[in-house]
Amino acid sequence: MSENLLVDKEDAIAVLTLNAPQSINSLSESMLEELTGALSSIALDRDIRVVILKSSSENFCAGHNLKEMTARRVDQDGGYEYFEELFATCSKMMQLVVSMPQPVIAEVRGIATAAGCQLVAACDLAIAGETAKFATSGVNIGLFCSTPMVALSRNISPKHALEMLVTGEFITAKRAAEIGLINRGVPDRELSSRVRSLAEEISHKSGSAIRMGKDAFYKQLGMPIDKAYEYAGQTMARNMMTKDAEAGIKAFNKKRPIPPWSHE
Repeated sequence: MSENLLVDKEDAIAVLTLNAPQSINSLSESMLEELTGALSSIALDRDIRVVILKSSSENFCAGHNLKEMTARRVDQDGGYEYFEELFATCSKMMQLVVSMPQPVIAEVRGIATAAGCQLVAACDLAIAGETAKFATSGVNIGLFCSTPMVALSRNISPKHALEMLVTGEFITAKRAAEIGLINRGVPDRELSSRVRSLAEEISHKSGSAIRMGKDAFYKQLGMPIDKAYEYAGQTMARNMMTKDAEAGIKAFNKKRPIPPWSHE
């Protein structure tokens, strides 16, 4: 247990709980450090097959800690070097969410704004309570959400992304689902149970198939279609060589129950 982040592991599911309600779970230096450390550790843990990212309070995340950032304007360079390093550190953490082998599910209640909205977009899956709200609101204070833009524009269409970025207005969970920022909005009272159900469903799949599939999913997105098919075909061939695929296909062909996965 740490000051800003609670880490729990149950069976094959890890739950990371943002626990800094006094700053609306802002991505402070310490929060970024703890998130990066926890995600890096989980990425190496083959016993963990799904990650849930949630908040201990009524809001998900308000983005960067502006008070902490403003304090560095007294630096000799006005804080430029610090700001550049901070955004690089944040970007590294966001990319870790994408590159780690386990699917990461954002469980969103309350507000997710600026880099907090970016964190939702960076997660592989996201489910939100019906009263949740999302915004890239930096433009309202003169700071365009350029790094949140990267994750946002890879989740939703350019026009929807740019509308959020240039207006800074909040959108509802229903609208976020309509444009693809989240998978779905659910009644607030059902949020935790619905996320847990999804995590458990994924955790019961072959770990080796999920690992290879997530990696291939993101890699092929940036390829021309011919290269994407070539790479995906190679990935499926490697997947066919795993113990799980061999056992699963054999059981299917013989109309027998699928045996317990070896995750190899």
